Amino acid sequence: MTASATDSGSAEVPSGDPGPEPQGRTPSKPARVANSVGWADKFMLSLLRLPLEQEKPVAGAEAKARSAFQTSVAISAVRCLITYIFLPFIAPFIGLAARIGEPLGIVVALVAVVSIIASTRRFWSTRHRTRWAYTALGGVMLCFLVFLLATDISNL
Repeated sequence: MTASATDSGSAEVPSGDPGPEPQGRTPSKPARVANSVGWADKFMLSLLRLPLEQEKPVAGAEAKARSAFQTSVAISAVRCLITYIFLPFIAPFIGLAARIGEPLGIVVALVAVVSIIASTRRFWSTRHRTRWAYTALGGVMLCFLVFLLATDISNL
């Protein structure tokens, strides 16, 4: 706003003022911002120990999230191959099944659990558009892994 506009008493709106409220919205009910976080998102962010405020987007962050997801799925697939193909069918031929079955399953399952949690954190830290779908898939995979871990530990 210029000094002449102030002195003349004109009703010029300062450049920083957004103007009057649009019709249909009351001041007590602010508009939702695209970056606002709902209660479910807040719960997940606090569960994953991530900040509520989204950090500045980093180039390639979504690609890194997808890569982390692919890695965790690959580790889970390797665990399934070891558990259901190698140990029952191949290991007995070389005499390894009895000695390495459960310990190997426990190690691979723990690596898979850590990988799933890390990739879930990465999806959520970037606010990836498919974070809820991945969280559901990762949650199902975690449930299976916890069950298999318990089974392997009880068989030791």
